[in-house]
Amino acid sequence: MFSVYKKELQSFFFTPFAYALAALFMFLFTYMFNTSIARLDSSTFRFTFPEIFYNLIFFFIFLIPIMTMRTFADERKFGTEVLLMTSPVNVLQIVLGKFFANVTVFLFMLLGSALFPIVTALNGEVIVSQLACAYIGFFFWGCMFIALGMLISSFTENSIIAAIIGEIVMFAFIFLDDFSQTAFMSQFPKLQSVVYAFAAQPRFSYFSQGFIRVSDLVFFISAIIVFLAWNYISIEKRRWNRG
Repeated sequence: MFSVYKKELQSFFFTPFAYALAALFMFLFTYMFNTSIARLDSSTFRFTFPEIFYNLIFFFIFLIPIMTMRTFADERKFGTEVLLMTSPVNVLQIVLGKFFANVTVFLFMLLGSALFPIVTALNGEVIVSQLACAYIGFFFWGCMFIALGMLISSFTENSIIAAIIGEIVMFAFIFLDDFSQTAFMSQFPKLQSVVYAFAAQPRFSYFSQGFIRVSDLVFFISAIIVFLAWNYISIEKRRWNRG
């Protein structure tokens, strides 16, 4: 697994790709930070970043499919998938190695955003507990969509198509709770409750408010495991089809 992990990291950090993503993320975070400051009534910084993280996910959803679109699509496009499948590394290790490499890039992007709480703490007050909850929730939210983006990438050899489909699916996932509250869904209460149970947005909102619920952690971790399992099945099925 480490060999796959190392190879994926090199594909990110030995090219401008990871740095371009990090720069875009920092631009979005800076924009959200400045917007939050502009809304303050006092010259003293006293906010916990929950609103920043909550609003950031709507913009960050554009970056995740770009990050994951090449995961398996480029392997098929350039014919390196055959070499990968015939290597001593099994499919589960391949999927996990690529997943942890993407998560590492995600953490690299989050690390840069830590500058803003530090600046805020030097000029005002930061409620550390709520800030930590916001980071934890955003991390698990990002990991879930990374696993989903990898799954979509395994279905096609065109990375652009993988990115476009990823954008559509992830946006649909984000607004799942809004859809469950529509007048149409209210006609089917049982179906409405099922659809709402799969909505990630309300669960992330608890983190952004400074709360950690075990049920929300279980939801995100379970979703990550399910998406990775489907990813494993998708790659394993294609490996067997090749003979």
